[in-house]
Amino acid sequence: MSDSPARVDFWFDPMCPWAWITSRWMLEVEQVRDVELRFHVMSLSVLNEGRDLSEGYRAKLDRAWAPVRVAIAAARAHGEEILRPLYTAMGTRIHEGDNKDFEVVIKESLEELDLPPSLAEAATSTEFDEELKASHHRGMDPVGLEVGTPAIHVDGVAFFGPVLSRIPRGEDAGRVFDGARLLASYPHFFELKRTRHERPAFE
Repeated sequence: MSDSPARVDFWFDPMCPWAWITSRWMLEVEQVRDVELRFHVMSLSVLNEGRDLSEGYRAKLDRAWAPVRVAIAAARAHGEEILRPLYTAMGTRIHEGDNKDFEVVIKESLEELDLPPSLAEAATSTEFDEELKASHHRGMDPVGLEVGTPAIHVDGVAFFGPVLSRIPRGEDAGRVFDGARLLASYPHFFELKRTRHERPAFE
C-alpha cells in the first residue's frame, strides 16, 4: 500500500441512512489518516428509474429528487466544495433530526450555510437533471450493477460500501479504513458480505 495520501471520492444521496453513517466514518478517518476526501452526488431516484418497485418505495424516491437536485444546483453555483457542508446540513436534519420534510430540510440547510434561498427552486425543476445523472454515473458505473449507496472510490478503485450500522470513531475508524484500502488495492478483490441484522444508529 502506498504511503501517499489516499484519494477517496464519496458518492451520496442525502436520503440514505447507510451512506450517512459511512460518510461520518470518513470524516473520522480524516482525523487519523492522510486522506484527500471529496464528496459527489448520486441519486437513488436515478438508480431505480425503470425498476419494478413497491408503491411506497416509489413514492419515497419521487420525493428524493429534491435534495439531490438542490445539491447539484449548489455545486454548479458554488463549486463542488459546497457539497460537504451542504450534505452535512441536510443529513443532520434528515437522519439525526428525523426530519423527512425535504422542503424544510432544504430551506434550513441553505439558511445555515448562507446560501441563496433561490437554490431551493431546483428541488422541483428538471434543469439540473442531466448534471445530476452525469455525477451519478461517474460514481456508480465503475461500481457495476445491482448496488446502491454508499459508493466510494479509493485510489481510483470503485466499490459499494462499506455498509456500517454504527460510526467508527478515532483509531477504530482508521483501522476500518486501512482494511478497506488494502482490499481496494488488490485488483482481483470483488466482494465481502454478510447479512445485516441491525438498523443504522447515528450516535
